[in-house]
Parts: sequence; C-alpha cells; structure tokens
Amino acid sequence: MDERDAFRAFATSEDATQSQRHIKPIHWYVACRLVVEGGFLPEDITPRPPLAVDPRSGRLRYEPDAATGGERTILGGLKTKDIDVTVLKPGLGPVLAVSCKGAIKAFRNLTNRLEEAVGDCTNIHITYPALVAGYLFAFRANRQAAAVAEEGAVAGASPRRQLAANDIAVGRGGAPVEAVLRFHHALSELSGRRSIRDDVSRYESVALTLVEPEGHEAGGVLEGFPPPDSRILLRDFFSTLYLRYDERFVYGAPDLKSVTRRRFWTEDSPAWTAGPGGLPDRPAGYDPRIAEPMDDEAPSPP
Repeated sequence: MDERDAFRAFATSEDATQSQRHIKPIHWYVACRLVVEGGFLPEDITPRPPLAVDPRSGRLRYEPDAATGGERTILGGLKTKDIDVTVLKPGLGPVLAVSCKGAIKAFRNLTNRLEEAVGDCTNIHITYPALVAGYLFAFRANRQAAAVAEEGAVAGASPRRQLAANDIAVGRGGAPVEAVLRFHHALSELSGRRSIRDDVSRYESVALTLVEPEGHEAGGVLEGFPPPDSRILLRDFFSTLYLRYDERFVYGAPDLKSVTRRRFWTEDSPAWTAGPGGLPDRPAGYDPRIAEPMDDEAPSPP
C-alpha cells in the first residue's frame, strides 16, 4: 500500500531477480493505489488487491482474504503477453495496464530493456488501441564503493559488497551516470500517447525513479532526478493514467459511464478507520478518492 515500503523491498532485496520477489511489492502497491486513489473496483484488477467494496453502500474495506496474485495474460497483436497490473472492464476487456520493471545492477543491458518496452507496448496496442498503458521503471541507486563508505559513516548505512562499474547508477558527485541519463532520455521519447490514433509504440504514461538502497533512506526516491521539467516524473505517473482513461472510457463514451466511471469512496468507509476492515497503514504519498455523494458520481454498487 505504501510507496516507501514497496520501494524499500525492491531496493534492499537480496533475492535473485529471476524470482521477481524484488518487484512484486511494487505490483501490489500499484494495484492498491488504483483502487484507493484511482477509484477502480478491486475485482477488476489483477493482481486482485486486498480490498473489497460493500455491494449495498459502496464502502471500501480492507479484506486480506480477497487478495489473489498472478498476472493477466493479454492477447496482443503479435503474441500473448503477461501484464504486471491490469484493469479489465466486463464487456470491454483490458482498459488499463501497468508494466513495473526494475534494475538493481548490470545497467549495461538497458538497451535490451528499451527494446522490450517498445515491443510490449506495440504488441498490446495493436489489439487494444484504446488501452491506457503505463510503464514504471525503478533503478536501485547504487553508488561507487568509496561514496557508500563515506555516506555510511553519516547515515548509518551497512557495508555493501563491491559493485562492478556497470552496476553503478550514481557517481561520486551525486549525479546519475551516463547510462542512466541516456535511459531517461530514451524513455521520455516513449511517453505521451494521447489519442488512440497516435503511435502504438508509445505509452500513455511513463515514470522513472532512482531508489535509495542504504540505511535510513532505503526505499526513498532520489531527489533531483529526473529533473523537475522531466516528462516522466513519478509524481505525474498516476494522474496521467487516470486522465487518459477518463478521456477515452468515460467522457468519450457517456453511454458506458455506468460501467467505466471511477468510483468515489465514502468518508465513512471502514478502510479509513482503525477498526475491522481498516487498512493496516494509511496511504502515504497520495490521497484516497473520497467525495460527498453527489448526483451520478455518488458511490454506488459495482
């Protein structure tokens, strides 16, 4: 649920990358945020987050037994594809999808990541041109060993194993290395798809972030990169997804609004309380989608 916890698990994991354990917490974070902030129904999302909606009152509650893992397999134009987080609307198919990727070392392989990103986006947009596609990429902000030792004396960071030159993301001066800068530029060119007639190889929204791996700052996002004028800032990622979704599936198709509109949750939902059905931790870094019941935007049964 919490961004910091999800990124901390990614940044400090010692599991092999093949296991996907370092990235799974980010999947769950995205899925939960799409409900709490985005107003999507939990049952429409894969993996199904540990949340449920009362069919009578529309109140949101924490329901750990409702959670189910896995990825949804999407029929692409070239091949089927397992998507990390997917929103599927009955009768319409997949309407929003987020790919969550990360690199903890071996940054020399970033070209392969770009080719994969372009191919996956093209593949799903061929079959579903209206689908809103997001791409969230996190780097572990590895520093040169000397810099880590110096910072550890101040921040209480634990010693880390020696890193190869290709595993370094942040140089001694605190700026990202050239490989990361090039990757940022390339990803920026893959973002910003607005219309279903636009280039199918571009994502509707892209975010890039460097995550601190050491000490008390572990899980925090590196300040200052991407720069404030970047097109792929994490702070804009979700709001852009929601905007593109509403443009296509709500405002652009008013006859389907009863199915496609995003829900507002009530102020008295159990999710916001400390009692039964309350979230273990209040959302951090974003606000729940709460509003007073008004007209056709009132919380309603799924």
